[in-house]
Amino acid sequence: MKLRDALDDFKRHEGHDNRFPGERRTTSGRFSGYTPADGEGRLVHIDRDGDLRDFGSPLTGRHGLDAARIGVRTDDGLRWFDECETVAQSYRDGTTLVVTEHRLPDGETVIQYDLTLGRAHVTHVERGGSEDGDGDDRDGDDGNDANEGELVAFLGFAPDGRDTGVSQLHHADAVELYHDAEHDYVASATGFEAARGCVSADFDRLLDAAPVEYPLTDEGGRNEESSLSGDLRCELPFEDGAATLATLLTDATETDRAAALDRLDAVLDEYDDPDALARAAAERAPEIPDGLPERDAVAADLRALGLLSAPTGLRIAGPEFDPYYAHSGGYGYTWFRDDAEISRFLLHADRRFDLGLDDWHARSVENYCETQLPDGTWPHRVWPRNRRLAPGWANSHLAVGDDADYGEYQADQTASVAAFLADALADLDGALAESATETLADALDGLDRTLGDDGLPVACQNAWEDATGRFVHTAATFLEAYAAVAATDTDLADRAAERADRVYDALDDLWAADGGVYGYRLVTESETGLGEGDRRFEAGDLDTRCDSGSLALASAHLAYARVGEVGDRRVERLVSHVRTVTERLHRDPAESDVRGLVRYEGDDWRARSQDDEKIWTVSTAWGAFAAGNVAVLLDDRGDPRADGFAATARDLLGLVLPEGPLCPDGALLPEQVFDDGTPDSATPLGWPHALRTTTLALLDERDALSDDAVAVPEK
Repeated sequence: MKLRDALDDFKRHEGHDNRFPGERRTTSGRFSGYTPADGEGRLVHIDRDGDLRDFGSPLTGRHGLDAARIGVRTDDGLRWFDECETVAQSYRDGTTLVVTEHRLPDGETVIQYDLTLGRAHVTHVERGGSEDGDGDDRDGDDGNDANEGELVAFLGFAPDGRDTGVSQLHHADAVELYHDAEHDYVASATGFEAARGCVSADFDRLLDAAPVEYPLTDEGGRNEESSLSGDLRCELPFEDGAATLATLLTDATETDRAAALDRLDAVLDEYDDPDALARAAAERAPEIPDGLPERDAVAADLRALGLLSAPTGLRIAGPEFDPYYAHSGGYGYTWFRDDAEISRFLLHADRRFDLGLDDWHARSVENYCETQLPDGTWPHRVWPRNRRLAPGWANSHLAVGDDADYGEYQADQTASVAAFLADALADLDGALAESATETLADALDGLDRTLGDDGLPVACQNAWEDATGRFVHTAATFLEAYAAVAATDTDLADRAAERADRVYDALDDLWAADGGVYGYRLVTESETGLGEGDRRFEAGDLDTRCDSGSLALASAHLAYARVGEVGDRRVERLVSHVRTVTERLHRDPAESDVRGLVRYEGDDWRARSQDDEKIWTVSTAWGAFAAGNVAVLLDDRGDPRADGFAATARDLLGLVLPEGPLCPDGALLPEQVFDDGTPDSATPLGWPHALRTTTLALLDERDALSDDAVAVPEK
């Protein structure tokens, strides 16, 4: 999304109850994109109305399509799909082939197939058909001649991230759009009846109160600008009721023009029908063993996490929907907290479900070894495509000399990486095992450096990146990291066990007996408000609000139980804490079918016109995971309360399963949901997808799902 599009969206949605103006939303539609079988790729969003847009620049450095509208011209005129009814949209057989059914005003059904193949993306359109999930069935009795008309496409490219200074080259059967290094191509299996550049909106149009409708047809005497533009309008003839459009993103320093055009021709020759696209998609889909509990959910999670992955193996948190950071701090980066938690969840699920993810785990280990800083910690965030430092606000510990400041640092990120490396170590050998062990040793130094004399992590930023203090979530990640290292067969184990004991004991300082919970944090600087009216917090106060991040205590104690003793008093506190947090953070708004857990008490971020906190999928899935961990911990003690916590886990898990109210259309999990059911923010968000699969594995290991399958809870 470039500034013209952001301003246009601002005009359309300024003052909207639950839409933030100036964003490029992915809360509806589906993605097709990178798979490990390609080794490279794109991340292409196909909205429910058939519009296309590339989101892969953080993953690959290539920007591609910034906007695309597709329609059909018939005797009745041009009908853009975004002006027609969308009958259905789905993934074909669990792959990344996206099938969208449109209904034209005259009743004709048009089916759009979209598949990303490496750096290429294919859009195949068939008229007069119907998609039944087993293939296409063209219906020639609808009163339309499927051999007439054209497929019309408006394509707005942004090579090198530019929407100005772009030029076009029109070849015999393709169009090339370029700025500097990035050269993008578009071609059709049936050729072009017409293909011409379009001018962009000038200042007068941009400043006008009315939104701009693309493509612009009035050049206003700016003829030369149509060839100095990333915007292209093309018309493709239908043959036998079908037309295929393909785009290809290249880097001119790697691929010359002739090779790019040959590649585009090969794609169009090979993938010019739905069956060929379906076969290609099936070849690239991960193999999910039969018989898994909620197999479709596991397949959807691996698909979503694959889509968010760069060829390096690092993942973005979610698609970058707010490119001007008007309402967020950005999502198209790798956070080591999110990425390492996902890696650990996948590792545990793979061990239970035999998902064949060895390559994924190995790449994660390599990434963390490669990106560790000299002090044993990890930076705030990096670019997944090259592992280089990305813009961030929590990198003060990178400062050289006396200016290094661990207060503007997120210590839980280092702890999350250390916990994964320790868990993964048993499956590694050779040079990779040696490298991981060395990295772990340095990570322990980094953790020790930020562990206070009292056994709690020093003041730093929290997991939600909106406060500073000494957080129970950070302490939980330290406990889990130290316990995981203590469980390894390395020389680090004894040292880590001693640190785990210290953190375990220090958690007593965060216990709020009156509330029956562990407090959100120890306040380190005097503050006012923070979601509790005008209350003033003084330094040293215990902030007792409930925080879903504190649910990390459950898995941390289960990890600690393998190397130390979890006493009866601690078990009782943990039982009380998880039960209380899941109850107090639970919201069941009357105006919709959604329900789930909010992030923390008093959270007003991205609330828009809503008065109360919004429901978060990661918090809801975390609640399920935490309850499942408590159930296992109680099982180990023969405590009959285990069944109750397993029931809570199943209840919360059901909310984020494909049939659940927090998973719109059963496809992708958004970060947040408004009370009326409208999804918001990054979609898909990788963290809850990984939490969903690891919780399924945890409950399956407890044999909970074998006799009592997960069901969508009644509202």
